[in-house]
Amino acid sequence: MANLLQTTVELTIGLFALLILTKVMGKTSFAQITPFDFISALILGELVGNAIYDNETRIGTILFSICIWGLLLYIIEWSTQKFRKTRKFFEGNPSIIIQNGHLNRKEMKRNKLDMNQLQHLLRQKDAFSVREVAFAILETDGTVSVMKKQKYDKPTYEDMKIKDKPVYLPVTFINDGIVDWENVKKAGLDEQWMKKQLIEHRIDHYREIFYLEWKYDEGVYIEKM
Repeated sequence: MANLLQTTVELTIGLFALLILTKVMGKTSFAQITPFDFISALILGELVGNAIYDNETRIGTILFSICIWGLLLYIIEWSTQKFRKTRKFFEGNPSIIIQNGHLNRKEMKRNKLDMNQLQHLLRQKDAFSVREVAFAILETDGTVSVMKKQKYDKPTYEDMKIKDKPVYLPVTFINDGIVDWENVKKAGLDEQWMKKQLIEHRIDHYREIFYLEWKYDEGVYIEKM
């Protein structure tokens, strides 16, 4: 029983310590956008995992390990922001692997990227043939950014000579029967408006609504319980 309690405490402390570290370091530090970010997330997971399941390791050791690793991450992140020359070493550089419609075999070889892997990455960007691609950039996180040739690219509003319309974000007002009044107020609406929506959709109470989304140009979308 004591071991179970100790494991519970260590897991809880490890979880909150990692959450705090994530907040301090910023979201991108754990998005694995660079090889260094991937290694950082991997090491932190190993530190906490090994500490929790090693009976000789105490809670203080877990926190100390996370703090030291967090300090190292902070120093490296600070140096990459302060000194541009360090970015290449820690973050790497993107590589142009297709340029003006032609494969850059030198860059592919340097990045250990074979043709099958490239085709797989291109398909993830809805490019099913190399001939469709004008430029392709291998990013530092291993994904590919693609610019298609004009004849294979999707037409834009400008191409079709359609007048631009304003774009609005949808806002969630009700989730699991609970009203987010802060979102309602931010949208410039109030409780009277909400009650009117209930009447129009023949709903007696907010609890009957599983999900309600509002969009300025389209109105409400409702899913009942």
